[in-house]
Amino acid sequence: MRKALAPDVTNWPDENVALIGSQCADCQATVWPRQDHCPRCSGPQMQDLLLPRQGTLEAWTTQGFVPKLPYAGGETAEGFAPYGVGLVRLGDVIQVEARLTESDPAKLEFGMNVELTMVPFYVDDDGTEILTWAFQPV
Repeated sequence: MRKALAPDVTNWPDENVALIGSQCADCQATVWPRQDHCPRCSGPQMQDLLLPRQGTLEAWTTQGFVPKLPYAGGETAEGFAPYGVGLVRLGDVIQVEARLTESDPAKLEFGMNVELTMVPFYVDDDGTEILTWAFQPV
């Protein structure tokens, strides 16, 4: 069995997985993750918006040590595998920070095209594979 780490953040298990943001019907501000009230005008007219699946990498780093709690990965310092984290521009809509499938800085470059995917994160105590979202080079 598989399930998403945060089921309200993406439309997984849709084949063309996308992040779910919100857009204000009054001022058109776009946010991710979705929110009930607009951070720009404070209005309650937020509507769900599927964000573009592809974007460009604007900045990145490598997470080289186990993150502090409430990190859900469960690894110890000995078993931790570094992963990439990037700032991705999704068209002219929004920038999001997310995990990258590539952690080697030599294989990443400014402006490279990336696409959203789901990747294994950990296996819970019941044996369920927990997936998370990440951007992969295309």
